[in-house]
Amino acid sequence: MKTVMISTVTQEEAGTTLGAGLIRNGELVAFPTETVYGLGANGLDGEAVNRIFEAKGRPNDNPLILHIARKSDLKKLWAHVPERAFPLIETFWPGPLTLIFHKSDIVPYEVTAGLETVAVRMPSDRTARALIRKAGVPIAAPSANRSGRPSPTNAQHVFADMDGLIPLILDGGDCRYGVESTVLSLVGEPTVLRPGAVTREMLETVIGPVKLAPSILKPLGEREKAASPGMKYKHYAPDAEVIVVDGSPEETAKCIVSLYYDYLEQGKTVEVLSTKQTHFRYRGLNATEIGDRVHPETLCANLFRELREIGSACDLILAEGIDTNEEGLAYMNRLLRAAGFHRIDASRENSKK
Repeated sequence: MKTVMISTVTQEEAGTTLGAGLIRNGELVAFPTETVYGLGANGLDGEAVNRIFEAKGRPNDNPLILHIARKSDLKKLWAHVPERAFPLIETFWPGPLTLIFHKSDIVPYEVTAGLETVAVRMPSDRTARALIRKAGVPIAAPSANRSGRPSPTNAQHVFADMDGLIPLILDGGDCRYGVESTVLSLVGEPTVLRPGAVTREMLETVIGPVKLAPSILKPLGEREKAASPGMKYKHYAPDAEVIVVDGSPEETAKCIVSLYYDYLEQGKTVEVLSTKQTHFRYRGLNATEIGDRVHPETLCANLFRELREIGSACDLILAEGIDTNEEGLAYMNRLLRAAGFHRIDASRENSKK
């Protein structure tokens, strides 16, 4: 299969019209959103949805998100809309918030991985909404990468993973947020299943107390079923091994420098992912500054791109852990899954030296 890429910066009308026709015909289309690029299919066609799992090499026990273009479309996809959903929709849609509730009968189980609930969001990206409107159906879409790889934040990332597997990539440039949407379950107590740009603190100003799923910063339990995308043990992983080093900025930097030379002696090529505050401590080392720990949204915006680019050029990435306040929770959720939860306590490691 030949994969065509069309720029929606210069050819949005032509690109979305072509993409919508492919979606209606049961084909797959990669498209930009404000979070990451999605790999879309007709969300009401179970056979088309199965093509997503095949293209990604994704286990079909991992549920997908339905993307809509109008708030009113939600009523068709949920059994009913609970009262507490309305203020969330008015505040955060369109935008990077996914809501989960009981599905309606028209939603196929291929989308929900057999669950009786379905995740829905309304993206703010103009191209994404134009594609959905023209297709005339909700679009089921996970991130447009091979399963387990870092999510794509530009069309070139999609092409690297999906060339020859899908007919069309709509190139809308770099994504704004760089990590997937926040996923909030409204079944029972409101619970964040996956953190993102819409933080727990933001949600609580609208609906009051919100719980965090225990699996956000640790693996799912052995018998737990993923209720949301992004809950699997290892996810977003680059070609290189990733180790997360936790502690104060000073302790973390000291530990990383020591580990860096230890691994060099073992014959490994090593890269460091640093923050703005500590980058000066890695002079003479292969280190990349990816953002400001005081403004973790900057780290989120760059993480997947750097995991892809750096991860293809070394054996090992040593990454600084940060506080899990605000967007820091989303950053650490993605980083820990990229590392398969391989983390080192800096103060404990330093005490051994």
